[in-house]
Amino acid sequence: MSNVMDRFRLDNKVAVVTGASFGLGHGMAEGFAEAGAHIVAVSRKLENLAEIESAVQAQGRDCLPVACDVSDRAQVSAMVDQAIDRFGRIDILVNNAGIIKRSPAVEFSEADWQTVLDVNLNGVWYCCQEIGRGMVAQKRGKIINIGSVLSYQGGILVPSYAAAKGALGQLTQALANEWAASGVNVNGIAPGYCVTANTEALRNDPDRSQAILARIPANRWGTPDDLKGAAVFLASDASDYVHGHLMVVDGGWLGR
Repeated sequence: MSNVMDRFRLDNKVAVVTGASFGLGHGMAEGFAEAGAHIVAVSRKLENLAEIESAVQAQGRDCLPVACDVSDRAQVSAMVDQAIDRFGRIDILVNNAGIIKRSPAVEFSEADWQTVLDVNLNGVWYCCQEIGRGMVAQKRGKIINIGSVLSYQGGILVPSYAAAKGALGQLTQALANEWAASGVNVNGIAPGYCVTANTEALRNDPDRSQAILARIPANRWGTPDDLKGAAVFLASDASDYVHGHLMVVDGGWLGR
């Protein structure tokens, strides 16, 4: 039997990470490369992927940057084709791409509601289905859907985001139920309040920022590095018997 630490290695695995340009996606993609994986880095804008491409290559791993709007199934399908053409297979999928719109519920526009669901829920479904189909056929694969503490809570001023992240938790379990017997692990990570572009408005609001920080037992906002360990675990052989789980990484927020 191999050393337990060897089970966390991702040597020569191929990982697709959506929303890999900045923030949590960048951190997880970098963590995978540090653990030995090659990366298919996905973003709506190709030019935003230069930094993660350099970071992956600095680890001695290959990186394929791909421009793709995950809310467009045709673009998702083309992205998958590019990944298969380059690497021959996909071992890991991280559905991280996401957006947020803030407004009181009575004023929330139809356009903002639909845009958020198109990216944060439909985009996850498209990627899971397009890539999961190949994983089921090859009898192995790891899918990690990035939820939120709002997969468990409603939050305020973000009804479409909360709805999408809540649904993502159920989708994760539904796919795990179907695909576990085929050797495909479908799990998720529910980050707490982290330093990303999506939380910039909150961090720039002194009252909201202080109220959030006061509730976090760890007494700090999370960082992209804080998700590396959880992501590598769920992508590795160490999590082979973990199915349909949403791992909370929130500095203790939900326990407060």
